[in-house]
Amino acid sequence: MVSEPCVQNEASSERRQAGLAQSLLLLLGSCLPVLGAVLLAPVLPRMQAHFADVAGSAVLVPIVLTLPALVIALLAPFAGMIADRLGRKPLLLASMGLYVLCGVLPLWLESLQAIVLSRAGIGLAEAGIMTCCTTLMGDYYSGARRERLFALQMVATSLSAAVFIAVGGFLGQNDWRTPFALYAVGLIFLPLMAWKLWEPQARAQAESPIASASNGVFPWRALTPMYVLALLAGLSLFIVPVQAGYLLNLLQVDAPQQIGMTMGANQLGVLVGALSFRLLSALRAQHLLLIAYVMAGIGTLLMSTAGSHAQVVMAVMINGLGIGLMLPTLITWIMAQVNFHQRGRAAGCFTAAIFAGEFISPLVVLGMTHGVVSALPTALAVLGGLQCLVAMFCLSVPRLGGLVAQSPMTIKREL
Repeated sequence: MVSEPCVQNEASSERRQAGLAQSLLLLLGSCLPVLGAVLLAPVLPRMQAHFADVAGSAVLVPIVLTLPALVIALLAPFAGMIADRLGRKPLLLASMGLYVLCGVLPLWLESLQAIVLSRAGIGLAEAGIMTCCTTLMGDYYSGARRERLFALQMVATSLSAAVFIAVGGFLGQNDWRTPFALYAVGLIFLPLMAWKLWEPQARAQAESPIASASNGVFPWRALTPMYVLALLAGLSLFIVPVQAGYLLNLLQVDAPQQIGMTMGANQLGVLVGALSFRLLSALRAQHLLLIAYVMAGIGTLLMSTAGSHAQVVMAVMINGLGIGLMLPTLITWIMAQVNFHQRGRAAGCFTAAIFAGEFISPLVVLGMTHGVVSALPTALAVLGGLQCLVAMFCLSVPRLGGLVAQSPMTIKREL
């Protein structure tokens, strides 16, 4: 008699259908970690000047920008484990509260070290937010709707990056602290997520052969090759935002408007690439990844040989097309290999791999150039060649991981 209401509640929860409100909340929530990555970039010089007398400020101020990405890379897998064991919604709401608290603290903190610690807290919060939003997309949706939402997630995060950079520069015109106030936007999302989102239940649906054969054991063999590709995707994602300005300076282009146009062309490419994922979904996933990494590689190679601003713009647009296609392909394929109880960890490891790649991207280029800007074209040529080699590796991913070589369209029918 006691179990009957529970069964009814579960059935009631199972009949709930996610709609526009849930899609918007999860898409916009996915943009918040991007806010942490780019919002402060325009005000770093002023922040550096403010803390010029603080010992080690030359190192600590840049860390304010990059530390959240490192924390996400380290802790997102643990956030995924918590989401699987304790629930997606509780972790998401707790992470959103921490996001607001740590985000706005620098408005009042006077110690640079304390600000750095608050940024570590932001990284912890963003690890939970990004992992839970991606996991809930996999929970609430299936088939074509899930596929479309993962593509839109890439579109939304790409567009928000450009918007947040502009907003950060505008808010920081008079005071470098002002952009931190934007983290209070979490106060809007927190009650809306508490109201409109719900804790999902496992649904009876067809699983992939990998998920069915795992018997509850996380399919590391199947997913590790894709996480390696996700790490390289994160590295590729930050090549243009970090290196394009230096490359243009070598070509005697230093006008902010022209540099901004170049970044915009890259984001346009990412947008078109993400949207093309749905149009190309009849292809096998490994073939989509092949196309994505080849395009990213060609774009990077063209950057290394560009002799004018127009050629750089064309190169970064081609690079963006590849980047925009590879990320939704990877997350869709990863989610198809796990069951409900493994989905949080799968999303957390994917998030960690992407942000780890973003964090090491400038370090890899720095290691290749040794800080000599004139060596940048050679480093880009090496990276472009590497991306093309990785494209060939994509064809062997199903065999290495024991995956079924299937297309997103096939995945869609099975789900």
